[in-house]
Amino acid sequence: MVQKKLVPYLFIKNGAAVTNFSGDEKLGDGDACRIAKAFSDHGADEILIFDLSDADEEHEQSLGVIKEISRIVDIPMVGGGNIKRMEDVKKLIYAGCRKVFLNYDKETNIKLTGEVSGKFGKDKIAVCVKDWKKAEENAETITSLTSEILFLAFSKTTDLAQAQKQSVPVLPVFFEEENVESFLSYLGQENVSGVSLKAFSKEDTDFMDLKYKAKEEGICVNTFESSMKFEEFKLNSDGLIPVIVQDYKTEEVLMMAYMNREAFEMTIRTGRMTYFSRSRQELWIKGMTSGHFQYVKQLLIDCDQDTILAKVAQVGAACHTGNRSCFYRELVKKEYYEKNPMKVFENVYGVIEDRKKHPKEGSYTNYLFDKGIDKILKKVGEEATEIVIAAKNPNPEEIKYEISDFLYHVMVLMCEKGVTWEDITKELADR
Repeated sequence: MVQKKLVPYLFIKNGAAVTNFSGDEKLGDGDACRIAKAFSDHGADEILIFDLSDADEEHEQSLGVIKEISRIVDIPMVGGGNIKRMEDVKKLIYAGCRKVFLNYDKETNIKLTGEVSGKFGKDKIAVCVKDWKKAEENAETITSLTSEILFLAFSKTTDLAQAQKQSVPVLPVFFEEENVESFLSYLGQENVSGVSLKAFSKEDTDFMDLKYKAKEEGICVNTFESSMKFEEFKLNSDGLIPVIVQDYKTEEVLMMAYMNREAFEMTIRTGRMTYFSRSRQELWIKGMTSGHFQYVKQLLIDCDQDTILAKVAQVGAACHTGNRSCFYRELVKKEYYEKNPMKVFENVYGVIEDRKKHPKEGSYTNYLFDKGIDKILKKVGEEATEIVIAAKNPNPEEIKYEISDFLYHVMVLMCEKGVTWEDITKELADR
């Protein structure tokens, strides 16, 4: 069965989130990044982003916001609005959108479909219609060159029967629908890939709870499912299982706690780490008091089935002392070189970034920054050539040094342009 998705939408104008197409009213304080992060943390499957900008300068501002959102969320973004040329589609994809939608109310967007689909692939392109006639008139183009139809259903009474007749999946977007419970009737229809409601676009929407309601109705949705039952775990004398908690990105160990059956099942259902307090003899949802929630990314069991490893997205500090990790006090240490590739890259990048912020006399890195982008690009080109020359030589050791030089200069370039290793790894992961 195809999983149905729950999709909140977000309107962006002048770098802020707004509640409607007119762009008059702010949603909260207009912090699009915070709102998008809430959607991602609370279990949304995707975020639909409408760029309401009019001028190119505003459009660039919106792209900057989308880039920032891409850095902090873990779910796909589908973006569109103010698309006039292929370059606009490319910028949205490069900003982090998994898919871009073309407004079929604009003839220029219809004509653009073949070009952008050929360049980026049909899976990256969707179309947006307010009238089914537009879908019918362009059925051949939509079928061969796109992967989804976003149907803007402005009325609560919109008939979705036409969705069954489309040759690609349809995502209805209800701009007036406040009744969260109504989403079940929409999700249950054939050829509907998911649903987007006005009610979904509130920061406190509990998408995980909604998904379990859908699941109870036999609708296939993306929820956590444990491959083992709690009774299969080997528990300690108190009937609990210890849980080691780790940051899913950095792999830093954050804390250790315990779960009983109820805590485990609540964690699976809600997607938020829930534990059993031995001192208070009660359940506790991590972050319920402090706001420092832990959102589940992965749960693993060890070989003896007596310890759980939880990989989480940590909000704020894991430790009650305010430290990021509970393991902040060093007992003993033997000096060693860090060999974890990602940590090495991050450490070197951190030094380069520090040089940029706090120049040091005699620093080669600062010399490059002072000379500017042309000098940096010249060095990147020279080091790339050195790799080619080294690769033609029989000694493989030489290429190791040349690649290291090249990567260093690339990191200087990255820092100069504000690109991080997280941006690069996310782009590679998306590919």
